Amino acid sequence: MVGYGGAGACAAIAAADAGAKVLVLEKNAEDKHLCNTVMSGGIYHSPDPDGDKEALKQYLKAMFSGENLDTKAEGEQSPLFVDDIVEKFAEYSPKNVEFMQSLDPDYKVIERGGAAFPDFPGAKESGYKSYNSTYGKSATGPDYPTLDLPKEDTAAGLAFFNCLKTGIAARADNITIAYETPGKSLIMDDEGAVIGVVATQGDKDIRVKAGKGVILTTGGYEYNEEMRRAFLEGQGITGWAFYGTLSNTGDGIRMGCEAGAQLAKVGKAASRLIWSCPDVQVGPMNVGSITDSVGGAGTIVVNSEGRRFMDETLITKDPSRYFSYKNAVHMDIVTLEFPNTPAYMIIDETKRKAGPLVNTTLSTCGFGIIDWDKDNQNAIDNGWLIKADSIEELAQKIRDTHELNEGRMDPAVLAATMEQYQKMVDTGADEEFGRTSATKNALTGEVVDPGFQAISTPPFYAMPLVAGGPNTKGGLQADGDRRVIDWNNEPIPRLYTAGEISSCFKFVYQGGGNVTECIVCGRIAGENAAAETAWDAK
Repeated sequence: MVGYGGAGACAAIAAADAGAKVLVLEKNAEDKHLCNTVMSGGIYHSPDPDGDKEALKQYLKAMFSGENLDTKAEGEQSPLFVDDIVEKFAEYSPKNVEFMQSLDPDYKVIERGGAAFPDFPGAKESGYKSYNSTYGKSATGPDYPTLDLPKEDTAAGLAFFNCLKTGIAARADNITIAYETPGKSLIMDDEGAVIGVVATQGDKDIRVKAGKGVILTTGGYEYNEEMRRAFLEGQGITGWAFYGTLSNTGDGIRMGCEAGAQLAKVGKAASRLIWSCPDVQVGPMNVGSITDSVGGAGTIVVNSEGRRFMDETLITKDPSRYFSYKNAVHMDIVTLEFPNTPAYMIIDETKRKAGPLVNTTLSTCGFGIIDWDKDNQNAIDNGWLIKADSIEELAQKIRDTHELNEGRMDPAVLAATMEQYQKMVDTGADEEFGRTSATKNALTGEVVDPGFQAISTPPFYAMPLVAGGPNTKGGLQADGDRRVIDWNNEPIPRLYTAGEISSCFKFVYQGGGNVTECIVCGRIAGENAAAETAWDAK
């Protein structure tokens, strides 16, 4: 196994339960191990076991591919593999809660909701459900969680991964975690079968024999500069940010490509519009944060010139929050500019005082990668929020001081936009983009903003926004058994994959989908790799 995140842990458990001896190679040190699963909301899907299985397959196919929708002439998944992927997902996913609770009886779930796309085929009959993870009563856990928080106090992604760690510990005789040992390349025999991994340990390369096979569970390429330039839409470096682990550098994608793996929709990402921190970077790439204040009452989002370009609530509420980034990477075919990158959330002092503008319980701010005060004051002091006493002055400051704006912000345009927003407040209607007055919390789905709220109390603030989210979703092509597929549409012998590196959600994404496929695809990959005949026993 290469990569010890949610998918790697589930694959290791499944392989061990199938009788295999498992070695997991993990690039991080044990005391600094922080994967996307830990930093996530810990939400996953587990459809009702008594739901209609054929309806479930239709709903899954609509999300994974979209080929069964009347509006699409072609699916987003390979027609050679999509039916098998859907079949296996429909078989395993209704057992997700059962699987997790089998690892630790103290682990609890809180039902969160159903199908995020109620008009998709099979949505109503499938019994689709999603759940939050916790060891207590809360779905979110305490502010500023830490990796050494007692298990009984954890919720969200930390609770989910603690449950997996409990399962790993119970199988310690068959599962070994080798920390600070990143995978470097695959070892293949003369027939093209994968029989081991070259890894780095300290200042040396080591060769690790894989008796039955290798499973790549290394996550996406959020912090691989070359892959971002190659695959992400728009401006792949300055126009994007991510708020997951800083360790996802596309290692498994590169290793798979070197072995001849086929790629699938590599540019896909679970993303929206988020704030990115200019003072916390990996190379030239800013680190982002969950910015779930966007679209709430008392906020408006404008493009680099000062114009609104969408219903702001679609940026943060389900299900559109995970593909609203498409509006951020839009290119004007006349000017050849990206007018919506950066965008700016405009707020006033009332909103600034109402609470943190970023999520301080999860992700980069929750785990201390970015330090953000609950009153937003250090964001002002650091220049992360642009502050001015009037809207016109705010526009001028954006134009003059925000490097990525490149002088495009027009004070007159922004002032006119704010006047139009005040009419929305007065009438309760958005005639241009159809924004509704009620806004849902991105994590719980609860209505938290009852209506439009004036942006009228100085000083005023602008928060720069770019495309971004927790992770990329494109990568290696795999079949339903999670075998990595080559460019001849044949499986590469003894090579498997699971997780973000080979996500099933190629069309649209329902929140919690990546954690879901950690369980489903991790288990499938682990079971199938364990079922291989040891190559040296032939």
